[in-house]
Amino acid sequence: MSITPSRTRIAVAAAAVAVLAAGTPVAYAALDDEPAVVAARGQEYAQTRLFFGTERPDGGPAVTGRQFSAFIDRYVTPAFPEGLTVQDGQGQWRDASGVIERERSYELILLYPAGENASRDRSIEEIREAYRKLYGQESVARLDETVQADF
Repeated sequence: MSITPSRTRIAVAAAAVAVLAAGTPVAYAALDDEPAVVAARGQEYAQTRLFFGTERPDGGPAVTGRQFSAFIDRYVTPAFPEGLTVQDGQGQWRDASGVIERERSYELILLYPAGENASRDRSIEEIREAYRKLYGQESVARLDETVQADF
């Protein structure tokens, strides 16, 4: 039996849909009076991500890995001794003069109970300000989200 190109395409497309569907989360809704069961893991946490550039706007030497580690030890760990994550990155952004800057960067991820947002805000702002002043940075970007976390 000869397989035509269109049959082959249909078979490949069906296989791709099956593979994608297998990895896709499925949500079920109750169609009768029974309540839907939703499994939620963990508790509600606040997640703050800070993005630190390493190039200095004044043309001075870039912030080194050793300097950044020392910054984390001195300013971040005392405020967040429960833990944190630092990731290396490569970023870009448009500075105040309109120039697109590309630089090595670090992403700091902090998780803390959602009810502590107000009390943790001051520490986070102090960290941002310290980095800006120490390394002559124009900005340290901040992203806040509410997430579910389970440890």
